[in-house]
Formats: sequence, C-alpha cells, structure tokens
Amino acid sequence: MFDSFVMVDWSAAGAPRTGADSIWLAVLRDGGLNQHNPPTRAEAEDALRHLLLDEQAAGRRVLAGFDFAFGYPPGLSARLGAAGWRSVWSALAARIVDGAKNANNRFDVGGALNALFDAPGPFWGNGLQRDIPGLPRKKPGGWGTALPENRRICDALAPGAQEVWKLSGAGSVGGQALTGIAMLERLRHATGAAVWPFEWPGTSGIVLAEVFPSLWPLTVPVGQIRDAEQVRQTAERLAAWDGTGHLLAALEVPLAQPARVCQDEGWILGVSPT
Repeated sequence: MFDSFVMVDWSAAGAPRTGADSIWLAVLRDGGLNQHNPPTRAEAEDALRHLLLDEQAAGRRVLAGFDFAFGYPPGLSARLGAAGWRSVWSALAARIVDGAKNANNRFDVGGALNALFDAPGPFWGNGLQRDIPGLPRKKPGGWGTALPENRRICDALAPGAQEVWKLSGAGSVGGQALTGIAMLERLRHATGAAVWPFEWPGTSGIVLAEVFPSLWPLTVPVGQIRDAEQVRQTAERLAAWDGTGHLLAALEVPLAQPARVCQDEGWILGVSPT
C-alpha cells in the first residue's frame, strides 16, 4: 500500500531540546532509513511539510505515524459547535500558539476549553507554577456525565495508554495531543493528506495515522536513544506488515467499531479490538 514510512515521536517541551525526550523522525524508504532530531516543533513541522510534499511530487505513497492521540471522546466537538473531529482540529489550530523556540500556551488552551463544560475539566494537570483559570491541578470527577468519557475505546485496549485529557505528570500525553493536532491540521491542508481513521487511506497518497510504539517489544542497543529506536522499529514493523497484508487488516479495524471511533476518537494503528 505504501512506498515510504515516516514515524514521528512528538514532544510538547517548552524549550528547544534534542536527544532523549525530544522529537525524532524516522524515514524508511526502499530499505534505507534516515533519522532526524529537530530541536523544535516549528523545525519538525517544516521538515515534515517539505518531506511529504517531496514524496508526493515523486509519486510515492506515504504512511506517516505520530505518537499522540488524534481525537477525544465525544462531547468536546459538540461543545465547539459541530460534532466530529474536524471542529476539534480546527479549534486547536486556531487556539494553540507555538513559538519558534517551543514556548506554547497549551495549558491556557486546556483551561479555556474547560470553560465550555458545566463541571471542572475535562482537561486537567496544570504543570505550571502559576494558576490557570479553569484548569484543575488534580483529576476531576464527573466523567461520562457532566464531562465526556475519561478514555477513548482504543485507549482501554492498549496497555499503558494514557487518557488524552491529562496535561502533566507521569505518562501525560495531553500536551502532545494539543500541540500535535494543531500542527497536523496545518500539515493536512498543506499536503492534502488523509487522516486515518476519519478518512479512508485511498483518498490521498499521504496518510496520517496515530501510532503507539509501546504496543510492541522494544530492544534498545547500548548507547542508543529509546525515542530514536522506537520510531525506527515502528517504521520497520509497519513496512513488514505492509508486505504481508497485515497493515491493510489493521487499517480496517476501526470500520467495525462504534461510530464514535471514526467520527471523534480515532484509533491507534495496530490495536486489536480483542
């Protein structure tokens, strides 16, 4: 199905960073692998845009995987005015301010979005010293009643997956989702990419998908960086799946799930419903 595999380990860091716990890109094409470690999200976005446009111009089909959630449990999009993932992506791209040196307003955006609800949350985990109106430091209650569900369907099936509302603390992925979705909204408009599983891969030669490298065993050679190995090994695994038909089967999994998956929540590529 694909000629090139691009895997991205994202970061919501507030300052430029390389090495461990930073952004890593792996590009696998024709058996050759290239890796990049841009220090800022702005540089990563610029590199990804140029890479995908070059692949598109060369007539190559690309699967680009990103290690953050592509959606939220139903409820957030409706509060933004229109049910479905597009309203969330558009709102985040409009609200997230991400500076050239990684300074960003993700915590303030979380607090502002919480104002749409009648109870504290759903975003929580203020990781800053200053208080942010509307953003609780501890996990609120009211999940599934005053607030949307706490977890997506796929998160409950993926060992180790964290809730998308959590913005700070051990294992928090909420900040990556806020900054990452805002970036992908710009990227998909610049490249015409399809966003799986909200859009079927056949609609574009570039497919953006959510991945979770921790789904699979990872071997980190001595002296190597875990994040770099995760994107490399994930790219190699999905390329191998593509050669056996297993990748197509994995892409079809969300089609048999409740409608909320393909309308709001998204799905982690490789997660089995069993």
